[in-house]
Amino acid sequence: MSTPQPSMPQAQPAVPNWQAAGGPAYTGYTSPIPVVRTHLGHAIASEWTKIRSVRSTMWTLGVFVLIMIGIGLGAAALIAANSSPDDLRDQNPLSFGFFGLLLGSMCVITLGVLTTASEYGTGMIRTTMVACPSRGRVLAAKSIVFFTVAFVITLVSVLLVALADVAMLDGAPAPTGQEWLKGTLGISLYIALLGLLSLIIGSIIRHSAGAITIMIGVVLAPLVIALFMFSQSLEGVRQALFEYSIPNQLSVFYANSLTDSGPSGWDPLWIILGVTAVAFAGAYALLENRDV
Repeated sequence: MSTPQPSMPQAQPAVPNWQAAGGPAYTGYTSPIPVVRTHLGHAIASEWTKIRSVRSTMWTLGVFVLIMIGIGLGAAALIAANSSPDDLRDQNPLSFGFFGLLLGSMCVITLGVLTTASEYGTGMIRTTMVACPSRGRVLAAKSIVFFTVAFVITLVSVLLVALADVAMLDGAPAPTGQEWLKGTLGISLYIALLGLLSLIIGSIIRHSAGAITIMIGVVLAPLVIALFMFSQSLEGVRQALFEYSIPNQLSVFYANSLTDSGPSGWDPLWIILGVTAVAFAGAYALLENRDV
């Protein structure tokens, strides 16, 4: 039989002096990283980093500038080479930038949709919402950054084309101050708002291809449908589609409306502003009540 071994005393855990002296079990911890209350400016900085770091921004805006300048100057050069001073006597030289502007607006629409809808497609929107739980703040930041970028790029492109067209078309009358204001600032605000509307539709639809298709339909469908309305009973509808189609509203800024009635002056800008505001309110309500 084995002799039972005496039990060894168990080692007691060392008690720190501050605990033995009756101090608290846990001390307070102060992080060396300063805690800053986030605000809209932080969200804007984040969205600015996103929009300038993705390749889609470079491609869409690059193509937009090329279309605007290329078609605008090409149209003016063609008209200058094939028109006499008498033919240009009643022409607004700024209006020849319209050809590139209508096609270039598709690029702004595409970028607007991708600014929001692409995040839903990749799942990046979850990271965005974790970083900034205030969904309304995210939508506002995206809107501010995109609108600013679209407005600045459009204004610079339109202004370059306008200056070149005025210089090339010697026989055309010099634009008035009001015509300069509408043909540069007014049209740039309209295109930026059209792109912002596309951004909002992208937030609502959450699908890039679907939202782009909807926006292209909004831009082109009313005019195309009106062209094929031959019935006399539909004349009122046909007239309204002509008057309020986006191509016609763009031409109003150059005093070249397709109809003698309908929006005039700065009316197209107020119309697109009202539509965008209503769409923004709807997108905000859906964003607050839907899961990401």
